[in-house]
Amino acid sequence: MGLEIESRPSDSPYIERVWRSSSSDVRRMMSIATPHWDLVCWQQRGRVSVAVQGPESKASLAPVPDAATFSGISFSLGTSLSQMPASRLVDGSAEIPDATRRSFWLNGSAWCLPGYDNAEVFVRRLAHEGVLVWDPVVTAAIRGAALDVSERTLQRRVVAATGLTRGAIRQIGRARQAAALIRQGLPAHEVACQLGYFDQPHLARSLTRYIGRTATQLRDRNPPEPLSLLYKT
Repeated sequence: MGLEIESRPSDSPYIERVWRSSSSDVRRMMSIATPHWDLVCWQQRGRVSVAVQGPESKASLAPVPDAATFSGISFSLGTSLSQMPASRLVDGSAEIPDATRRSFWLNGSAWCLPGYDNAEVFVRRLAHEGVLVWDPVVTAAIRGAALDVSERTLQRRVVAATGLTRGAIRQIGRARQAAALIRQGLPAHEVACQLGYFDQPHLARSLTRYIGRTATQLRDRNPPEPLSLLYKT
């Protein structure tokens, strides 16, 4: 009952994570902030839909189609669609029309629906056809690598590729990590110290903005709304 989510990492430089889920007797979820964009496919009562979900700068309640199955690919930072950059989709989405049980149209070509086990093959073809582009400088910058590029140029390229600043990306990532640690049972004051928050109120404000939950609510195993994909970074 609710929203069941399973996910896995990937060895593809284009993919952050691959996931799948199913819904039952749930109307909405808390969609937590994420700097990544996703390609999502879902089926409900025989109807197939495909959409690009943009990065989310803050937590928000989102509707969940009932009795549906979903599969998705969360793309790595620095990766974007050539004709639909993530910067245009922050806190939004774009549904791809005319999807069938087998395929959908993107950039003038038909593409087989990707699955949980063949996401890497699908993404590799997207990259080969030029539908997917990757800026390795952005990926390296977000990981903290030293680069022979000006700060202004780095910031411009990061915003162009992700729609978010490096500061926002770091804050979102830290909040997600804090939420994962709290759900594992670590006390809030230890999480605040470990992750470099000024104090517990600072942590509390971050959790409320980016996760939509307080530390106490994160420990509740039966919340009124389930959380979207949360994994340990």
